[in-house]
Amino acid sequence: MNNITKIALITGGSRGLGKDMALRIAEKGIDVVITYNSKIDDAQAVVAQIQQMGRKCAAIQLNTGIIKSFDDFTLQLQSTLEKEFSSSTFDYLVNNAGIGGYAPFAEVTEQMFDELLNIHYKGVFFLTQQMIPIMQDGGGIINISSGLTRVSAVGSSAYASMKGAIEVFTKYLAKELGPRGIKANVIAPGAVMTDFGNGHLRNDAQLQQLMSSVTALGRTAVAEDIGGAVAFLCTEDARWVNAQRIEVSGGMFI
Repeated sequence: MNNITKIALITGGSRGLGKDMALRIAEKGIDVVITYNSKIDDAQAVVAQIQQMGRKCAAIQLNTGIIKSFDDFTLQLQSTLEKEFSSSTFDYLVNNAGIGGYAPFAEVTEQMFDELLNIHYKGVFFLTQQMIPIMQDGGGIINISSGLTRVSAVGSSAYASMKGAIEVFTKYLAKELGPRGIKANVIAPGAVMTDFGNGHLRNDAQLQQLMSSVTALGRTAVAEDIGGAVAFLCTEDARWVNAQRIEVSGGMFI
């Protein structure tokens, strides 16, 4: 039986962009499951905030870079869906969890490369594969990419390459899952002031000034600028949006 209330699963939903995505999606009348890696207090605060909005919400621990943990996570998710949402399926998957990684190409180590690969590409690929059997037909997948797939910045060769792979992967998802009515799209944020990458942008006033100067709207983004675009893709208003890369950057480098 189809869910009357839709459910969205958001990885990395305890803070930053993921937190705002979770809140904006809940505002659309959609129940939410978030994952967190280590910050359980932050995750529980998001759960409480969404529950205060009158929506159901739960948090489950997950490191999206450890692929062998996905079987256990799936069991936990299924149990949570049944106990707290009275459902055996969910509708929207938002692959948001990620880490920063900055080094000139010549200085990228294999360890750094592998960590970025596992979290930003391999983990997304195989977590999505694992989730497909418990997703509702007619739902949607939103993968989070980056403005760095369109413009190049020294120090982001490995990170941006993984995001480029995600953009290609998303088109294949849209093609192969189309018969089930499952849409797949990419949201590509520009430079955003969060604690991502140890506050790489937020803590650098000179970099903020540079990014503001190359952005048509004349400032750097905050988390609250991004979540609404993701929430839109979790609604019927976006039912004919598929296989698209939507950049949410305020007009960066145009």
